[in-house]
Amino acid sequence: MFDIGDKVVYPMHGAGVIEAIEEKEILGDKKKYYVMNIPNGDMKVMIPLDNVQKVGLRDVIEKGSVGTVYQILESHDELTNVNWNRRYRANMEKIKSGSIFKVAEVVGSLLLRDRKKGLSTGERRMLESAKQILMSELLMVQDINRDEVAAYLENLFNDEADSK
Repeated sequence: MFDIGDKVVYPMHGAGVIEAIEEKEILGDKKKYYVMNIPNGDMKVMIPLDNVQKVGLRDVIEKGSVGTVYQILESHDELTNVNWNRRYRANMEKIKSGSIFKVAEVVGSLLLRDRKKGLSTGERRMLESAKQILMSELLMVQDINRDEVAAYLENLFNDEADSK
C-alpha cells in the first residue's frame, strides 16, 4: 500500500508521485484509485488499488542503487546475433518488467547498437521510450535536472566513438 506523496514507478510509463487516493464510480463499479502524477509527459494516471500488483507499481529505487544503473548503462552489452524481431521482443519484455536495471540494459544495448549499426524505426522509438522511463526514475531519485541526465545518456558512448 502506498501513501500520498510516495514516489513510485508505473512500468511502461515511468516514475511519478502519488498525489491522491480517490474513490470513483466507473460504469457502475466503485473503486479506490491512486492518482499518480508522472512529470515525464505531464501525465496523470489513475491506478485501481486492487490492480497495483498486476500492473507492477513499485517504489523508486534507493539512491544507493543509482550507481548500479550507471554501471549497467556503461557495460556496453548488446544483444548480438539475434534477429530484429527476437531482439525487439526481448527488449520489450525487459521494459515491461518495470525494473530500472532491465530498462538500463535496454537503453545501453540500443545506444550501442545505434552507434555501431543504426536502429530501425521501431527500435529507435523503443530507445526513446526506454530513455524517458529511465530518466523519470533517475530524476526522482537524484538531485539533478533532466538536462544533466539527458546529456549523460547522449554522451554515454561518444568517448568510445571518439577514441576510434
